[in-house]
Amino acid sequence: MWWIYALLSAFFAALTAIFAKIGIKNVDTDLATAIRTVVVLILAWSIAFVRGGTNTIGTLTKHNMLFLVLSGCATGLSWIFYFKALQIGKVSQVAPIDKLSVALAIVFSIVFLGETLTFKTGIGAACIIAGTLIIIL
Repeated sequence: MWWIYALLSAFFAALTAIFAKIGIKNVDTDLATAIRTVVVLILAWSIAFVRGGTNTIGTLTKHNMLFLVLSGCATGLSWIFYFKALQIGKVSQVAPIDKLSVALAIVFSIVFLGETLTFKTGIGAACIIAGTLIIIL
């Protein structure tokens, strides 16, 4: 079942790039990111309320909060740089290079989380890195 959610994530991420490229024409990218963030904020809280996720808010630890805040900071910076790249570059180049994050996440998961690198995952990461280099060069 996890792969269905992953495919849906990829589908909506692709739409994000297309919609963003159209929406940021002649717009300050920081303002565009701020608007996008408000929409995500409203959508995420609405879903959390409707699905009952807010019922467990009292169980969050300081550790949970620290890393969720750090994740939010990383997301915000990613969006800011992504929108700037989209504004001056082509979606067909920016979006695939942005997906280098997948290969980096694999490396980080090994280094910081102690996950094991499988042959299949290693080949996939290598292909992503090679594809990124091809697009950049």
